This record gives sequence, structure tokens and C-alpha cells, in this order.
Amino acid sequence: MNKLASLIIIVLLACGGSLWFLASASLNDYVKQQIEVVGSELTAQKVSVATVDLRLSEGAGTINAFNISNPNKYDYPHLFSLDTITLDINLKSLADDPIVIDAIIINSPQAFVEFTKNGQSNIKDILDVIDENMPKSTTEIENNSEKNKQSEPNIRVNKLILSGTRLSLDLSKLGNKAHQLTLPDIQLSDIGKQSGLPASLLGAEITKKILSAIWKQAKKTQQKKLTNTLKEKALDKLSGFLKKKS
Repeated sequence: MNKLASLIIIVLLACGGSLWFLASASLNDYVKQQIEVVGSELTAQKVSVATVDLRLSEGAGTINAFNISNPNKYDYPHLFSLDTITLDINLKSLADDPIVIDAIIINSPQAFVEFTKNGQSNIKDILDVIDENMPKSTTEIENNSEKNKQSEPNIRVNKLILSGTRLSLDLSKLGNKAHQLTLPDIQLSDIGKQSGLPASLLGAEITKKILSAIWKQAKKTQQKKLTNTLKEKALDKLSGFLKKKS
């Protein structure tokens, strides 16, 4: 049970931690606390979770009302929030190396992406922080594990799905406006490859992949919206010019 609890903590965005050994019967409270602590360390923002409901005998569980706060210089209170994460663990793999997660499903997450007038973005800022804070190599993980006299399991995720991501894209500081849209489902596969990754590296990698996928979609939409605005302004200017000539 200790091994499985550590796995759930780290895979569900509790990135950067070591293998923890439970001393309390309150497993759900323990997992909630660790998600908030190590998630905040990774992103340098407040990470909060409302409730955790783990069903270890089923190899399943849910994390409810997960939020990552926005950097102070931006307007929205959150960068990323979601109602529910579900985890499907391959129980047969718990005695093997790597442990296999069949699926992580994130339903209806919401991302609040803002651009400043000089083109900076909140999600890009946090991705840069994650790059700085995430473990850089297996050697670094092994050194940390030795220091704590603990070890981490290797883990592979077969499939990760972000379903129905709602994107609030605020371009008002670039002379445009705020847009609301729903992104196509984002599916990532074979995270950790055949041999898996140490839990801390995998957790950081999952977080980075999720935010990177959203950032890619947000950047694409930003470019399209700004291009359309420029075309509309050009057409309006041309129309005004033709009216004066007539």
C-alpha cells in the first residue's frame, strides 16, 4: 500500500517528491497534502485540492477541485483548474518494474491564458519555472533518493487524456479581447517509454506535457485571432477609403 500511495501522489501532479511511507490512517488527507506541497514547489504557485477519494483495492481514485494559482502580475486568480482527475492503475504491474498506469483522465479542465502587451504569457512563465525546478536527470533523482534513504518506483503511463478543455484566452492587452473556446481532446501516450521513469521525473514530465499541450493550442489560437483582427481593420480602412472616393 505504501508503494501505491506514493505512486498516486506523484502521478497526479504531485511532482518532484520522493517515496513517502505512511504513518497515518488518513490516506486521503495525506495524499491531498502532498499534492499541494510538491505541486507548489514545482510550479512556484499555490496548488490546492478540495478532496481526495482513493480506492486502493480497486486501483482507482479521484482528485477533486485541483487548482494552480496564477502568477501575481496576471489578472485571473487561476492558471489551471479542474473538477476531477481519475486514475486507472494496472494492479498486476504493482509487483513489476515499471509500474503501469493504464489511463489518467482529466475531465473538463479549464485553463486561463493571458498575454501581456509585450507578448509574455502566464502559462509560458510557469512552463519556464517548471523547466528550472523539475529533476534534470535520473542521476539527480538517485542522489535525492540516497539522501533520503528512500527509492522511487519506475512508472509508465500508457494513456493520458484531457477531455473537453475549456480555454479562456485573454488578448485584451494586445488590442483584441477575451475569447472562450473548447479545445479538442488532448491525448498523450507512452509517457516514460518502455522502461518507465522514476516517479519524480514522470510527475514533472506529465505536468509539463499537459501545460505544453494547452500552450500550443493557445498560441495557435492567439495568432489566428490577431491575424483576423488585422484583416478586419485593413478591410474597414479600405472600405472607408472607397466611400470617400465615391
